[in-house]
Amino acid sequence: MRPAAVTTNSDERVDAVQVQGVRFAHESEQRFARILDFYGVEWEYEPVEFVLAWGSDKRPTSAFRPDFWLPSPGLFVEVTTLNQPLVTKKNGKMRRMAALYPDVRVTLLYQRDTLALLSKYGLAGGGTPQVARTA
Repeated sequence: MRPAAVTTNSDERVDAVQVQGVRFAHESEQRFARILDFYGVEWEYEPVEFVLAWGSDKRPTSAFRPDFWLPSPGLFVEVTTLNQPLVTKKNGKMRRMAALYPDVRVTLLYQRDTLALLSKYGLAGGGTPQVARTA
C-alpha cells in the first residue's frame, strides 16, 4: 500500500505525451514505462503528491509528485531529463522529501539511465511505443 499524502495542484507541467490512455508529462517518463512494461512490473503514474512546504495559513506552498509508484517493491521513482536546472530543482525536492517523509522510498532516475536500458534491451527502436498501464 502506498503512503498517504496531501494532493495539491502541480506547479510544473510540460507538453504532455499521451500513450494508450496514460498522459505522460514528458517523453522520458513514457520511455521508463516501456521498460517497466517490458519486465512486467506493475506501476502507477503520478498517484500521490507530497507536500514539502506550508504557508503561514497552513496551506501547501510546495509539493513533489514522483512520476511512478511501484507497488511490489514499495518504491517511488522520479524520472528526470538532461535539463540541469530541472535536475537541480528535483534534487532539492528529493532532499526535502527525505527529511519530511523518511519512511517513504523514492529514487531519482536520470535520462541517461533510461536510455541505456532501452538500448541494452532493444526497446529504443522507432515506431509507436506500446505502453500498457498495469495498475
